[in-house]
Amino acid sequence: MSTDVAAPLREALLAADFTYDRVAEALGDDAHRALGRNETLPALRRTASGRPLDTLVRLFLLQTTVTREAADRALPGLVDRLCNAGLLEQSVSEVAARTDCRPYATSGDEDRDLWVVSDLTPGLDGAPVAVGPDHVLGISSASTSLAQLTMREPVARSLDLGTGCGVQALHLAAHSTAVVATDVNERALWMTRLNAELNEVEVDVRGGSFFEPVAGQRFDLVTTNPPFVISPATGERLVYRDSGLPGDRVVEHIVRTGPDHLTDGGWLQVLANWAVVEGRPWDERLASWLRADCDALVVQRETLDPSAYVELWLKDSGHHGGPDYARRYDTWLSWLEESGIRGVGFGWVNVRLGGAGHHELLEWPYDVEQPIGPAVHAWGEAVTELRGLADGDLLGTRLRAREDVQQETVGRPGAEDPEAIVLRQHRGFRRARTADTVEAALVGACDGDLTLGQILGALAALLQRDEAELRRTYLPVVRELVGEGFLGV
Repeated sequence: MSTDVAAPLREALLAADFTYDRVAEALGDDAHRALGRNETLPALRRTASGRPLDTLVRLFLLQTTVTREAADRALPGLVDRLCNAGLLEQSVSEVAARTDCRPYATSGDEDRDLWVVSDLTPGLDGAPVAVGPDHVLGISSASTSLAQLTMREPVARSLDLGTGCGVQALHLAAHSTAVVATDVNERALWMTRLNAELNEVEVDVRGGSFFEPVAGQRFDLVTTNPPFVISPATGERLVYRDSGLPGDRVVEHIVRTGPDHLTDGGWLQVLANWAVVEGRPWDERLASWLRADCDALVVQRETLDPSAYVELWLKDSGHHGGPDYARRYDTWLSWLEESGIRGVGFGWVNVRLGGAGHHELLEWPYDVEQPIGPAVHAWGEAVTELRGLADGDLLGTRLRAREDVQQETVGRPGAEDPEAIVLRQHRGFRRARTADTVEAALVGACDGDLTLGQILGALAALLQRDEAELRRTYLPVVRELVGEGFLGV
């Protein structure tokens, strides 16, 4: 499975201006949104001109045949080579795509145009198409979520564990001196190599299960969107989503063993599913996976009931509407019930080696600012700052309220005092917390001019409260406010 077509293919894509922005412009908003719903007709109507850009859109994104003449204009001198490489196929007069090749614009680096080759998107126009066991998923909501979660500080070595088509590796290459990408799927490894060459980046691609290809090695950053789907052992396995391990054991294994491959202060960031089992809170269960030598921020973003979860993944694999859909549905649902799984959580696990075991497990289904990676990094920085800060040192700091924090009051019109005060962030996690009048006044006074001790002293005098008692009560609150990002040290 050769990758020697990467360089000439790149030249052809550039010549056709086959970039994310140009494709979006050619399709228009309505057709672009329809394609996001897997409906191709509006886009077909917009791409009938025969221009190379339109031909590439029809060929790769809309999965429709084009004439050999049009294909030669869009990919001059390349059609036969791409057929031999397995990216295209042809009849006497028509050419069709065997793989997807789509433009991609990286978040936070909009002028960096990339292209990603993967297997064809199943289910266009509602057609039930079951994918093969070695299917290589392309750009998806999951891959986009992980890209937004990943911190982008410069690092020496990073690892894309379970790389698939290599999307995360392409991101990592922009801020890592060296990138390693691993997978058990040989087809995925080929596509990752192809995508690395297509985008002129260096990626060390290795085959093997979990951390076996990097045994004994350590990284500053490990990102992974593992095959986390929780499904019964039926003998069938889609490598891109099914690990072969029971339940959510794959995620547990990565969270427990991943820190062994981190440098001191290095991060492991995991996009994951986990079982919500009968009789045990989700956070208590996941807390048992976390190590005492690591700090961790775990965020549960969504919980699906068993039936919704099964429907989601049967549609993903192209079985919805198929002749054996009801049997598969019943088998999967019965297994979840017998296993005591009353729901499935989806979210993020962020683990940093070298901490003192500060673990925060947060259920946060609300809207957050994307990319969220900077907010995760800021959380880690706050944990580090607070760890070495004794109460006396904290009283001597000049804290600042974050500029996006606003105060909201709730109460009946005309009431003298509010029923509740809410402090709300408008960036990052966009957290909100109720506050009493002392906490609200304290945050309002934190502008970097006075020390915390001076502010508490002034509030004690103003409210005629004992200053020592005020310090005992509100120093823990201040630590929470710093840890949650309302105040900065």
